Amino acid sequence: MRRMRRLFRFALFAAATAILAVAAGILVPRPLLPLQRAGEEGATRRTVLLLSNPIHTDIALPADPDVVARFSSMAADGLPIDAPGARWLVLGWGGRSFYVETPTWADLKPLPVLRAFTLDSSVMHVLIAGDISPEHPAVTVLDLDETEFEALLDFTVASFDTDAGGFRLAAPGYGDDDLFYDAHGWFNALAGCNVWTASALRAAGLRTGFWTPLPVFLEWSLALHADVPPRGATVD
Repeated sequence: MRRMRRLFRFALFAAATAILAVAAGILVPRPLLPLQRAGEEGATRRTVLLLSNPIHTDIALPADPDVVARFSSMAADGLPIDAPGARWLVLGWGGRSFYVETPTWADLKPLPVLRAFTLDSSVMHVLIAGDISPEHPAVTVLDLDETEFEALLDFTVASFDTDAGGFRLAAPGYGDDDLFYDAHGWFNALAGCNVWTASALRAAGLRTGFWTPLPVFLEWSLALHADVPPRGATVD
């Protein structure tokens, strides 16, 4: 009986600690001091999309000429980056084993899950997409000025592990419009794809929560600290 009480108290303590960590990760901003994001009046703005599912986030950059130019060498790998219907370049960072081997939940295997919760090498996933509705419930619209956009673009490019200045192909993609590339960093579920996404957005001048391991935590922190409209909302 005494042992059961100790186990119960330990479980309560662990649950309370997890709740406090999540709350602090959302409520404590990073960086701590507010950022000045006011651009020049009439300056060019660039729209970026944050794409979310229950466990993962991607960043969609517009397939504008300057963006396509930064990734143009991927065309030689078979990525249709200059296809007439290309509207968005969707980028995501994640654990190599889980990301590459799990195109759908039906493909889920024990080993990639184990690696995700321990330590795994990382990859960048690059997807060429057509039109994406900003009103879609999985989409958060981000409005950046040119300086912020360039900083975000630089961050995403720097996340690739390059070889002699080029992108190193890690694995084939899920279909004809995507590929995987080697990336910098090690993956763990507690410091995974959504933490990378938050770092990318901070590079662009957006304030996020200190620790956002799930998409919903990142979205709440953006609404709280960066005044970012919620999913499906358009920017005026």
